[in-house]
Amino acid sequence: MKLKDKVALITGAGGDLGRGMAILFAQEGARVMVNDINVEKAEKTVEIIIDQGGTATVDNSDLTNSKSVRQMIDHVMKEWGKLDILVNNAGDVKDALLVKMTDEDWDFVVDLNLKGSFFCARAAAPHMIERGYGKILNFSSMAYKGNIGQVNYTSAKAGVVGMTQALGLELAKYSINVNCIAPGLIETPKAATLDEKVRNYLIKKTPMRRMGEIIDIAKTALFLVSDDAKFITRQVIHVSGGMEGF
Repeated sequence: MKLKDKVALITGAGGDLGRGMAILFAQEGARVMVNDINVEKAEKTVEIIIDQGGTATVDNSDLTNSKSVRQMIDHVMKEWGKLDILVNNAGDVKDALLVKMTDEDWDFVVDLNLKGSFFCARAAAPHMIERGYGKILNFSSMAYKGNIGQVNYTSAKAGVVGMTQALGLELAKYSINVNCIAPGLIETPKAATLDEKVRNYLIKKTPMRRMGEIIDIAKTALFLVSDDAKFITRQVIHVSGGMEGF
């Protein structure tokens, strides 16, 4: 029970990676607020947790709206009186080559992946500072090193890495750990839709010559938000089977 009596907020927890983390955190004793704009998916995650005897609740706040994010943090505080762990997991892509990428493509991806993480960290930090304790875990991607057709996503995820470095410095004196996970190729339902040639190419780019699993991400996240990692901050962990870029 590495997270016994802890309160965790996980954004995008209706999705595959977020759900995996939410379930594992609950199994380890955390009370979990499951945020997702897709209420049906969020409710499914909560249902699984409750069926397993855990504690969870749903929040469908829009992470690209600062007022909505503040209301989400207020929701956590009203529900459980504290916030120990924030996982900035929510994200999405809108791929296009540079000359075909629209303003809307850029804004959607940067707003959700980068600005949303900033809004959440900014709203959560005062509560963590007051208690002198907190864990903020951001999610980047191996795409932060560059990928064709993803200048918006690469820029956003590189920004998340920079934000992790800056917040880790700023919040360290309050005993708040700020770290980041950059997943490589992970076996999810979304990854299963990849063209076979693309899939095989990416597997060949992975030194372990296979895809990772959702539990690989969840267990790494569990370590980083637990007190096992209390002297680790400002780190970007590549959960990628050795892949160092696309």
